[in-house]
Amino acid sequence: MCGHPHHVHRIEDYALIGDEQTAALIGTDGSVDWLCLPRFDSGACFARLLGDENNGHWRIAPVGADRCARRAYRPDTLVLDTVWETDEGTVMVTDLMPQRDRAPDLVRIVQGLRGEVTVHSALRLRFDYGSVVPWVRREDGHRVAVAGPDSAWLRSEPEVHTWGEDLGTHSQFTVREGERVAFVLTWHPSHEPRPPLVDPYTSLRHSVTDWRAWASRCRYDGPHRDAVVRSLITLKALTYAPTGGIVAAPTTSLPEEPGGVRNWDYRFCWLRDSTLTLNALLAAGYKEEAEAWRDWLLRAVAGSPADLQIMYGVAGERRLPELEVPWLAGFEGARPVRAGNDAVNQLQLDVYGEVMDSLALARRSGLPPKPDIWALQRVLMDFLRTAWRQPDEGLWEVRGGRRHFVHSKVMVWVAADRAVRALEEHPEFEGDLEGWRQLRDEVHREVCEKGYDPERNTFTQSYGSRELDAALLLIPRVGFLPPDDPRVTGTIDAVRKELGQGGLLRRYTSHARTVDGLPGEEGTFIACTFWLADALHLTGRTEEARTLFERLLGLANDVGLLAEEYDPVQGRLLGNFPQAFSHIGLVNTALALSGDQQAG
Repeated sequence: MCGHPHHVHRIEDYALIGDEQTAALIGTDGSVDWLCLPRFDSGACFARLLGDENNGHWRIAPVGADRCARRAYRPDTLVLDTVWETDEGTVMVTDLMPQRDRAPDLVRIVQGLRGEVTVHSALRLRFDYGSVVPWVRREDGHRVAVAGPDSAWLRSEPEVHTWGEDLGTHSQFTVREGERVAFVLTWHPSHEPRPPLVDPYTSLRHSVTDWRAWASRCRYDGPHRDAVVRSLITLKALTYAPTGGIVAAPTTSLPEEPGGVRNWDYRFCWLRDSTLTLNALLAAGYKEEAEAWRDWLLRAVAGSPADLQIMYGVAGERRLPELEVPWLAGFEGARPVRAGNDAVNQLQLDVYGEVMDSLALARRSGLPPKPDIWALQRVLMDFLRTAWRQPDEGLWEVRGGRRHFVHSKVMVWVAADRAVRALEEHPEFEGDLEGWRQLRDEVHREVCEKGYDPERNTFTQSYGSRELDAALLLIPRVGFLPPDDPRVTGTIDAVRKELGQGGLLRRYTSHARTVDGLPGEEGTFIACTFWLADALHLTGRTEEARTLFERLLGLANDVGLLAEEYDPVQGRLLGNFPQAFSHIGLVNTALALSGDQQAG
C-alpha cells in the first residue's frame, strides 16, 4: 500500500456505489474494500472490510496520501467524488457502477484539478471471500484475472504503466489539471467470452442523468429533502433490479458489538421490511418500485403458508445455509464472519401480519391487482387461525427459545383486521367474515390481558414478562389501539425510560440476554428510534418527535448513510451498512412529520 500505515476504518468511513444487482463499499482512503460479484449474495472479490488487504481490495490514491480531503455524492445520484489535496496539487477520483447491460463494471475516473499529482492504483482481486488468488495475464492491453468460475478484466484509458507485484496489479501515473485517466474493472463467468467494453465517460454521463431523473420523481418536498432523497437512492441501490427484491444491507458480519459474535449476513430480503418499505416508496411517489417489491413478495411467499419464511434470497431462493468463513479475521476482529442466515428456518408469526398489511396497502394505493392475491391471503388466514397460538422467535430472531411475543400477536391481529376490512370494502371477495372477526377480537383480548402490565401501565415483550421491547411502539401505528389510549402513552413512556440510552433506543432490555441466547451487548437500534419519533408524533408530541428526528439525521455519516445501530458511548455506527431498515425509517418519519401522510 505505497509504504504508508494501513488506516483502520470505522463503518462510517465507507460510501456505497452499486448497479442495482450488487454494491461496493469505498473507504475514505480510496480503497474499494467490499464487493460481491455478480450479485449481492455472491462471494466477495474484495473482502478487506472483514480482513486485510490480502483478502482483496482496490485502492486508488495519490502516492503517500492517507485519507481523502473530502468526498460527496454528486447531488441526487449514486456517483461518488473523492477529492485529494497534496502539496503538489489536487485530484478527484469519481467512482460508479453503471447500470449493467450484461456484465457488472466498476468505473474509477481520476481527474487532475490543480498542479501535478502522482497517483497509484493497487488492485488485489481475491475471489470467494478473499480466499482465492486468481491467475493474471495480459491480453490486448488488458489485465485478465481468472480463478475457477470467475474472470475479471482491468483496463485503463489511456493506458498507463502497469505491473504485477505482491500478487496484485499496480499502476502509477501522473495527472495534471484537466487530465483524466479512467479504469474499468469488468467481471464475467470465466467460461464465457469477454463482454463488450463500456465507455467510462459515457457511463458516467448516463449514470448522472439516470439517477437525477429518478430522484426528481420524489414527491416529498419538506424539510431535510436531501436526507430523504439520499435514503431513497440508497434503497434503490439495495434493490435487486431483475426481481424487485430489496436486501436488508449489502454486507455481512459487520458487528453489532465491537469485537463480539453478533455478526450476521444481511444480503437477503426480509418480509418484515415489506410494509414499511412499501409505505415509504408509495408515499414518496415511487409506484413502479413499490409494485416490483410487491411482485417479488408474491413470488417469494407462493407455496404452502406453513412454509412461509421470514426471509428469502434476492430472486426468492429459500435455502440460505449459514456457514462460517474462518479465514477472514472479522471487522476489527469481530468473529465469526458468516455467510448465509439460519434465521431463515425460524417461526416468526408477525410476518403473516406484515404480508397481509402490505397487500392491503398495495390494494388501497391502487397498485394494479394481480390474479390470485386474494386467494393467497385467504390461505394465509386459514393457517393463522390455528397457528397464532404458538410461541415464536419474534421479530428480533432470537436464538434463545420461542415465547409468546406481544409484537407477533399484535401483527396476527393486523392480519385478521386487514382481512376483515378487505371483505367489508370488497363484498365480491370470498372469505369467512364472521370467523375472521372473531379471530381479531380474540387476539385483541388476549394481548390486552396477557401482554400488558397494569402495574407499570405498559405492554411487555412477551406474555407475563417484565421485559420491554421497542417493537411495542408500533401498536398505534398499525391501529391495534388508538394513539390516545393511556396504555399506548404508558408504553411509549416506559419504553423510552427503560430502553433509552443517550436519547436513542435499544431493541429490548439489556439484561434480557436469556431471550436472545447470545452473549454481549449491542448498540442502540436506529430504526427503533425512528419508531419512537413516529409514536411521539402520533400521540401529539410532535416537537419532541422533530427534535429526535434531527438527532437521528445527525447519526448519518458524511455522505448520508446509516448502519443498523449506533453506539452512543463510542459515538460510532455498528452493524451492517448501509441498512435499508434505518433508511426506510428515515423516509417514513420525514413523511409523517411533514404531514404528507399518516404513518401506516
